[in-house]
Amino acid sequence: MDGVTRRAAIGTATIGGLGLALAAKAQPVAGATAPPAFSGAHQPKPLTFDPARLDGLSEHLIRSHWENNYLGSVKALNMIEARLAAAMIDREFPPVIYGGLKREQLHRTGSVILHEIYFRALGGNGKAAGDVRTALAASHGSFEAWEAEFRRTAMALAGGSGWCVLAFNLHTRSLHTYWAWDHMHQPATGVPLIALDMYEHAFHMDYGAAAAKYVDAYLRNLDWEVIDHRFQTVNAIPLEL
Repeated sequence: MDGVTRRAAIGTATIGGLGLALAAKAQPVAGATAPPAFSGAHQPKPLTFDPARLDGLSEHLIRSHWENNYLGSVKALNMIEARLAAAMIDREFPPVIYGGLKREQLHRTGSVILHEIYFRALGGNGKAAGDVRTALAASHGSFEAWEAEFRRTAMALAGGSGWCVLAFNLHTRSLHTYWAWDHMHQPATGVPLIALDMYEHAFHMDYGAAAAKYVDAYLRNLDWEVIDHRFQTVNAIPLEL
């Protein structure tokens, strides 16, 4: 990491820490309740499959991922929303510190959503079918060409640093595989259909540095009925900007 990047990272971490500390000191108004946007009432979604029956992804890995990373983000998002609600009543709260809290809100929101998309799409036999398969073949020349591009994008993140996301772009009304850093870098109108977690916590326990084997195992366990339902749902949404 170069000096400028390191200073930026340290600065961001410092702002975020100060934001939490300052917001924690704010006292809620007696009898007041947090508005819905800051209710901090997010609940974790349970796994919809038996993690002991996946092919190439251990139960220990899946449960650790769900309990430590996903559940941790749900709890953190609820805490951040509570801090934001408290900070809202303090007119002297520094904007730069509030900005740190807002960035963390975006970061944790993305983590929760992407993890839920990740887990919900597991538990299948990995055999693509339905309208989404036809659409991917049309958009990439063949389904196999899309899958190769998806794998290549995932491996570009193999250092354990983000998400590989198949999304339907409502603006262009087309399917694309996107490289997503830090839980929150996606097109403004992109709706994820598949979200592959490429952070090391998602695979290191089973595969160490062999990220390609993890990608293979992930694809073998996809439930394409779920993915096709997502595609059909989002494809039916009209959007005029």
